[in-house]
Amino acid sequence: QVQLVESGGGLVQPGGSLRLSCAASGSIFSINAMGWYRQTPGKQRELVATITSPGSRIYADSVKGRFSISRDTAKNTVYLQMNSLKPEDTAVYYCNADVWVGAKRKVAWGQGTQVTVSS
Repeated sequence: QVQLVESGGGLVQPGGSLRLSCAASGSIFSINAMGWYRQTPGKQRELVATITSPGSRIYADSVKGRFSISRDTAKNTVYLQMNSLKPEDTAVYYCNADVWVGAKRKVAWGQGTQVTVSS
């Protein structure tokens, strides 16, 4: 099994910053990629950013230049630094991990952390 534990959400004013963290644990043989998605009521979950094992990064157009994804491979942890936050960034943010558990490839999700951008 794979567990993802997220932290770092909260309330911030427009223009402010937050950093999300997600630590993966369990019977992980290797990690293909980790990333962040977000979801608002009535909308589909959307990709925010992802980072692959070789270090390639992909960002949604709406967050390019404002958000930065990074990882600590020794800790199986991924971070999302969010700067210049806007009210439209308000959502529940979910951590995602694409991992190998033995010979099986699995996708795991965190429980979600609320990010609210409001004055």
